[in-house]
Amino acid sequence: MLDMLTEGLAQLGLPAGAAPRLAEFARAVLEKNRVMNLTAITDSADFAALHLLDSAVLLKIADFRGKRVVDVGTGAGFPGMPLRILEPDFDLTLLDSLGKRIAFLQETCAQMGLARVEAVHARAEEFAAQRREQYDIATSRAVAALNVLSELTLPLVRVGGCFLAMKAVDSDAEIAGARSAIGQLGGRIREIRDYTIPGTDVAHRVVVIDKLRPTPRQFPRAFAKIKKNPLI
Repeated sequence: MLDMLTEGLAQLGLPAGAAPRLAEFARAVLEKNRVMNLTAITDSADFAALHLLDSAVLLKIADFRGKRVVDVGTGAGFPGMPLRILEPDFDLTLLDSLGKRIAFLQETCAQMGLARVEAVHARAEEFAAQRREQYDIATSRAVAALNVLSELTLPLVRVGGCFLAMKAVDSDAEIAGARSAIGQLGGRIREIRDYTIPGTDVAHRVVVIDKLRPTPRQFPRAFAKIKKNPLI
């Protein structure tokens, strides 16, 4: 794993010296995964590529330095934790609705001495009431349609900020179907960036959404309403 991480980071132009710390985080996730469902990817090389290097790519798409960042639906800490390990100069909120995941992330951050991180147990639509439009950047790899994910995430982003949505490369129809919803939420797609994870032939995608206007106060709705009647 360490060699793959070192080489992959070098290919991305990121600090290869951070590879041991990324590997340390990987070991923590895989160890906890024995007693709690955190990841279906347990092969070390696959973990390095599909979780760690995949997350790291975001640092080549946006400048995180000095920013306030929220990772919505962070799960086992992706992409937020690799971003924090690779770039210490930003304030990170890891947001997830499952308390056990948040407890794991809090414990891991403490053990690794990671600063400027808060791990919050809350649903995104409820958290928006506390931190509405307070973040420069939102990230998410959560498995949800982009129109749904945008309603949960864009209310947290300040005007002038952006949302980086990590998606599969076969998401053209999903993206097209979400453009109207994104507009209603005050956003606009700036670019769709496809990339290949270093050391693999796996292609993934980041949808970069700029926040142009304040999100109307009626959003986000309760999740039951979002799920039943997603924005179109």
